[in-house]
Order: sequence, then structure tokens, then C-alpha cells
Amino acid sequence: MWYFQVLNNGKTEKKKSISLILRNYFITGVVVLIPIGFTLYLSRILIGISSKVIPENINPNNYLPFEIPGLEIIISIIFITIVGGLSLSFLGKRILKLIDDLFKRIPVLRTIYSAIVQMTETFSNKDQNDKKSVVLVEYPRKGVWAVGFATKENKSEMAEKTNKKLINVFVPTTPNPTSGFLLMFPIDEVIYLNMTFEEASKFIVSAGTSTGKS
Repeated sequence: MWYFQVLNNGKTEKKKSISLILRNYFITGVVVLIPIGFTLYLSRILIGISSKVIPENINPNNYLPFEIPGLEIIISIIFITIVGGLSLSFLGKRILKLIDDLFKRIPVLRTIYSAIVQMTETFSNKDQNDKKSVVLVEYPRKGVWAVGFATKENKSEMAEKTNKKLINVFVPTTPNPTSGFLLMFPIDEVIYLNMTFEEASKFIVSAGTSTGKS
């Protein structure tokens, strides 16, 4: 009897070891496929957006015998780079000034345009990003912390009504940092970090798994 009991115990342990190995394989597969799948998913979204940005009559994929995925993204990058280079020239600056004045004269568009310009300048200003603009704030409740970006000191009516020195903080969402919340914190409740803008963005996109260091 004891012989069969030992034999049965050996079979049970073997089954457990096989199931443990298969479970480890499955978990490893999930860990490997999640970043690959997420990257491919984002790439598909970018390709879809870029294909809509480029008009159909000038989209090269409409004239090729076969479609090249991502060609629109390459064209968009080249176009943006050319526009950036031209905007640094004397003629380019004059043209951009005319476009800027035109948008600021249109009643509805000037509000949206001015807000987007200010936001873009804030996050693209290297001098400001090198300074302490990455902050740590208690949100959404006390004892819970979130990484955010301090944009500028709030000197509007909101600061006057609260009778406090407020600072505007943009708290992005994970893993999409382009959406988030605009929050106003008293300056003494904001902790400034030594992280750069790029390090903080990497930390947010990776859901905290990245240390932020390159």
C-alpha cells in the first residue's frame, strides 16, 4: 500500500510541477506580448490619424501598386521638419506672424488658438523644462501622491478668491499623458522634483515601472 501511495504522491508532484511551468510560461508570454501589442496598437492609431491628415489626392499609397503601412507617418515627420526649418527663416517668421495675427482676430478660434499656443510653449520650452517643473502633489486625496507638471503661477481671480498663492499643475493620465487634469494647488503643498520633463513622461507612460532615467 505504501508503495502505491508514494507513486501517487510522485505523480501529483509531477502534475504540480508541470502546471507551475505552464503557468510561468503563460505569465512570461503575457509580459512579453503586452508591450509589443500596445506598441503595435498605438502605431495603428498613429497610422490611421496620419492617413486622415494627408489628403487622398496627394497620399502616395493611393498611387502605389501596394500600400506601405506607416508611409503617412514618415511623410508627416518630413513635412513637420520642413515647416520647422522654414519657420526659423526670416520669411517663415513673417508668414507665421501673419497666420498668428489672423487666428487671434477670429472671435471663437482665438481663444482656442491662444490656449494651445501657451500650452505648447510651456512644454516645449527647454529652459523651463530643465528647471524644476516636475512636481509631486497629493491627489486625489491626502496620502496619495501623483506626478504632475507645474505650468505657471496662478494670478487670476481664483487665487484672489482663495487668498492663497496658487500654482497650476497638469496631472497627466497613464498610459496616455496627453489627457489629464488641470489642478490648482497652494505653492507650499507642491513638492518640486529633480526629474526632467522627459524622465517624468517616461515614468508616467510606463505606469511607474520605469525609473525615468535614460
